[in-house]
Amino acid sequence: MLNICVPSPQSVRVALPDDAEVLVALCADHAAFERLPYKSVGHAERLQKALAIGLVWAWLLEQDGRAVGYASVTLDFATLSAQRFAHLDCLYLAPAARGQGGGQALMQVVQDFARKQGCRTLQWQTPDWNHAAMRFYARLGATALAKRRFTLALEDVEV
Repeated sequence: MLNICVPSPQSVRVALPDDAEVLVALCADHAAFERLPYKSVGHAERLQKALAIGLVWAWLLEQDGRAVGYASVTLDFATLSAQRFAHLDCLYLAPAARGQGGGQALMQVVQDFARKQGCRTLQWQTPDWNHAAMRFYARLGATALAKRRFTLALEDVEV
């Protein structure tokens, strides 16, 4: 008999403050994938607090009861359009979970959430070398803007 490996069903659920440790593990993998520095000290506590007070919203992609991806969103306001928008801060799937519809499921949940919040657009960025992500976003109907993202570290900030 021929054994065929079929991907198990994936589901999406809201990440709760108690899921902070699960999100931290995915964040560490995400940072490594994007070649970004990552500091774990205090991350879970800050993330738990942000989820609890509605500073960030997140969803977990689960497969066989295990988190294999996540998306997170913050709400913002665009001065140029004078409209509220949702910022997709993170979208990450473990390599083994990709290509099975999980990214699309996360993006649908994010879009539904943004609409319910009265947002006119969903905005995000991706590294310029992540061509697979760019193709995925284009298939969703997203358009790319030619901009560069800058980061300025602010020292001595209370958290």
